[in-house]
Amino acid sequence: MTATARTGVLAGPAAPTDSASVRLRPVPPGDARITGGLWHQRAEANRGASIPSGLTHLRAAGNVRNLEIAAGTAAGEPEGPVFADSDVHKWLEAAAWEYGRSGEAELLTSQLELTELLARAQAEDGYLNSVVPHREGQRYRDLPWSHEHYCAGHLIQAAVAQARATGRRELLDVAIKVADHLVATFGPGRAEDVDGHPVIEMALVELYRETGTDAYLELARWFVDARGRGIIAGHGHAPTYFSDRVPVRDATTVEGHAVRAVYLAAGATDVAVETGDRELLAALEHQYDAMERAKQYLTGGLGARWEGESFGDPFELPTDRAYAETCAAIGGVQWAWRMLLATGEARYADQIERMLYNGFLAGVSLSGTEYFYVNPLQLRSDAHPEGDRSPAHGRRGWFDCACCPPNIMRTLSSLSGYVATTGTDSSPDGASSVQLHQYVPGTVAAGGLELDVATNYPWQGRIEVTVRRAPDTPVALSLRVPAWAEGATLDGETVRPGYATLTRTWQAGETMRLDLPMRPRLTTADHRVDAVRGCVAIERGPLVYAFEGADQPDGVVVDDMLLDVTGEITEEHRPDLLGGVTVLRARGYRGTPPPQAATPYAEAGTRPSGHGEPVALTAVPYHVWANRGPNPMRVWVPAVGD
Repeated sequence: MTATARTGVLAGPAAPTDSASVRLRPVPPGDARITGGLWHQRAEANRGASIPSGLTHLRAAGNVRNLEIAAGTAAGEPEGPVFADSDVHKWLEAAAWEYGRSGEAELLTSQLELTELLARAQAEDGYLNSVVPHREGQRYRDLPWSHEHYCAGHLIQAAVAQARATGRRELLDVAIKVADHLVATFGPGRAEDVDGHPVIEMALVELYRETGTDAYLELARWFVDARGRGIIAGHGHAPTYFSDRVPVRDATTVEGHAVRAVYLAAGATDVAVETGDRELLAALEHQYDAMERAKQYLTGGLGARWEGESFGDPFELPTDRAYAETCAAIGGVQWAWRMLLATGEARYADQIERMLYNGFLAGVSLSGTEYFYVNPLQLRSDAHPEGDRSPAHGRRGWFDCACCPPNIMRTLSSLSGYVATTGTDSSPDGASSVQLHQYVPGTVAAGGLELDVATNYPWQGRIEVTVRRAPDTPVALSLRVPAWAEGATLDGETVRPGYATLTRTWQAGETMRLDLPMRPRLTTADHRVDAVRGCVAIERGPLVYAFEGADQPDGVVVDDMLLDVTGEITEEHRPDLLGGVTVLRARGYRGTPPPQAATPYAEAGTRPSGHGEPVALTAVPYHVWANRGPNPMRVWVPAVGD
């Protein structure tokens, strides 16, 4: 189980060891480059606006000053939430991956300045936290709520990113001291306690992968197996919120706080593949299936309840009260990516696509400087903005609890790591293989191939892959055909959803052409999703669409409108709108508002019937809504005409 220590610039955010039980292996971010299209546009906004403004916000909010106080270079009391350090760590990870992508010297300078500050703030025994000792008076007094391991986990992830993207070890040295402190303090025969917010599990496994230190993997495994055994209940807390009611191996679904749950599952998947634990991986597959089947929004959003930021019960998926935290979508992508590597199954790449284009991307503005914490599928016309996180405010520049913005930054800066993989066990005759999972204009170097990818996806469905360089041995080249793409063709031949594979000795200049049908699709939900019974949504390609008030005819109230499912849906690409989007137009009705009455209820059959005036309705991709202010919006619309 011993890993081979890495020496930087070799891997992305999740890089299994050579001995890991995985079907696929990531292509390092530097070998998969995004050079155009939607994701390049968003990555450039992240580089030019999100990351610089993020550091400004972290300084203004006191996060950086907290570390200065801990380092003895400033005086005062720490500010912000108990997990304030973690936002600095996530920003550091974003800056590291972005430096690896763009090479901007200022990004490295800022990283090294903060790294030096963290080293000064670190205790002799490796403990590092700027808030808890000052505020609580002691370490680990209430680990379910103190987020001390959570902060340590994000520090470790940032350190691994810095080592891999820059080749520098300064932050890695700090992280190793943190991890060694955890190994000496926690586990069987020591403090048998677990953090209320998982992430340390993923972090320790990745540090094991980076350094080859078995103790980090063993502690991560212990943290996973310690869940659901009464530790958090022993602190007097209800265990469901913390994904601690049932042992991970015995759980049949995800529950409780959505971000905590998917972070734990992602870390458990890392443990499973690095230890060859097929029983644990099978349990995680079952849990993922249950989540996708009954606890996930059409957008890929996760978390149905504002109360506890939690999943809720099966099929409990309200639209206007959807929490669907941006961080949960990010955690969902991280878990799906690990399941894809472990199993090689295309459905997990489909999940990544759904979450990235919809549940995740809706969380950040086109400018890269405003954010959603919560991502509902409906905003009513008369919505009142209660609380800092309410979408009725519109997008916000920052939050008191600012976990989402730097999480978005680190995801966008490492996005190219999700594009492609290599593998050998699924290819005929042991030929090397390359899999393209996400379609972006750019280049991929993998499996001895150098590929150019040309596409205007997600607006158009044609993907052309040209071989620029190839070995003189066969390579299996696989292109993902999404589950929604029935009727897709590869070089003119119909291919089924999954992976379309061609294996041969490639010649420079050869081109594969995948055509995915991009016709708009009307989608209905399981009848148990009470909130949208009798409604339809529109999807096109990987995108979920939304009807925003700004796009409808004068006098049309989004809350009242109806969609004619028998009508034609037409498409128009609008390069002048919202950064360049394809809009959809559908036939609908203005709707007939109910008459004023003493209550909203009436005996069945006594309400006035009628659809109101016919109107042309316009839908835009869900991920761009609210870039023109907090407009009323809905994804699911009552259907008529069926």
